[in-house]
Amino acid sequence: MRFGCLDIDGLVEFDWDDGNILKNEVKHALKWQIIEEIFFNEPLVLLEDKTHSSDDECRCAALGFTNEKQLVAVIFTKRKNKIRVISARPMSKKERIFYENFTKI
Repeated sequence: MRFGCLDIDGLVEFDWDDGNILKNEVKHALKWQIIEEIFFNEPLVLLEDKTHSSDDECRCAALGFTNEKQLVAVIFTKRKNKIRVISARPMSKKERIFYENFTKI
């Protein structure tokens, strides 16, 4: 689902920053491979993060689930036709409620 967000249709590659690739695993026990899974599972809710976007770069939040059904929130941008993950963590209670209500529509 898209909600004023950048289009990720057809994107299957990821651009991981060397400094970020292990950050989410250390901080939130989420390996980069698991983070990527949410972009291939439906429903996926994408929201533009206008507060942190700039004229040069659109930041978005992806709410979805892993193959093991863990609910995850991912902050990302698109660079050179690749998804570049900025951060990822388990969904907050507020995000879970939003995701569950939004995906029932």
